[in-house]
Amino acid sequence: MKVLIVDDEPGMLLAMKRLLSNMEGVELVGSFQNAAEVLDFVRDRSVDLAFLDIMIAADDGLELARSLRSVRADLDIVFTTSHSEFAMNAYDVYPLDYMVKPISRKRLAQTITRAASRRSASTSDVEGLTPNRLTVQGLGCFGASSKQAGTLKWISKKSMELFAYLLVNRGRSVAKPRILEDIFPEMPLKNAEAYLNTAVYQLRKALAPHGFKEMVISAHEQYRVDLDHADVDFIQFEQGVETLSEIHEANEAAAIVLEKQFTGELFEDNSFVWAAVERERLGIMYDSFAKRLASWLLIQKRYREAAHIARRVVSRNEFEEESNLLLLNIVGAMGDYQSLHHYYERYTQLLLQELGVQPSPLIDRLYKQYQ
Repeated sequence: MKVLIVDDEPGMLLAMKRLLSNMEGVELVGSFQNAAEVLDFVRDRSVDLAFLDIMIAADDGLELARSLRSVRADLDIVFTTSHSEFAMNAYDVYPLDYMVKPISRKRLAQTITRAASRRSASTSDVEGLTPNRLTVQGLGCFGASSKQAGTLKWISKKSMELFAYLLVNRGRSVAKPRILEDIFPEMPLKNAEAYLNTAVYQLRKALAPHGFKEMVISAHEQYRVDLDHADVDFIQFEQGVETLSEIHEANEAAAIVLEKQFTGELFEDNSFVWAAVERERLGIMYDSFAKRLASWLLIQKRYREAAHIARRVVSRNEFEEESNLLLLNIVGAMGDYQSLHHYYERYTQLLLQELGVQPSPLIDRLYKQYQ
């Protein structure tokens, strides 16, 4: 079992290393004193179990736990702390265990045994104990997969479109007439009804090898999908943005992870007319969130990270003044005057050639401020 430790107290790190090094079946793969380092590590390495101190200097162990879970969903987490009053708060991230310092060898061994047993059970496909889930990618593409059967294979374009349509409605029931109007707009009613029935059948058939045939539910001329066993990236992204209404030191790491999860427009490779409004809404949500994150990183003087996010936002809407202003402010603050001039000139030429206007006085003042 691959284990890591996160604690800002060097003495505690040393004590935990010594205890774990003598335990059979345990491989200590890392020890860290801050959230940023452990997040970078877990993105590239396989880890089974993490021991996290709830109070990690300037970082928040609970937020770190949430960030780690967003990167590696199957990671088991054990909280260690000197403050027993945090126990109730810790359980909203569903840790495997909660251990109050000082930690004895016997107590640690019990937790390791419990983690090993749980992991063994979770990987026992023969006994059917793995909780199978459907993973859906809707940002930048559209596809689905499961551990049970791999990539979902669509039988027809309309059954794929129907699934995307029901996912956008997030488990809510949709009336049959509305589906017919949105997905089969130019088809005679009887033909559209027949095609809908066929699409539902084909969708259920495609989901069957994955164990999710019954997730498409129809009753009383209404249709919906059951999302209890599905992980849908654009739904998770929206939930994450709502959770991070304000960005601060405690949730900064989670915000950075979340920004990277927006890998493109909703159903980017598919021209679903009915998805235009939802695509625009999620795009606006990303732009607003990304600008808040870039502004926070600018305040923290983490210029390169801020500039990377700002450039990404600008590329999505090159005419938008606020994002261009943010990018100029970042490269100016970092002292990259060559990039400042490049971005200013490019924005100026774009406005002149495409719209026949000059940059606003605000843009000009900021550019001259850093010259």
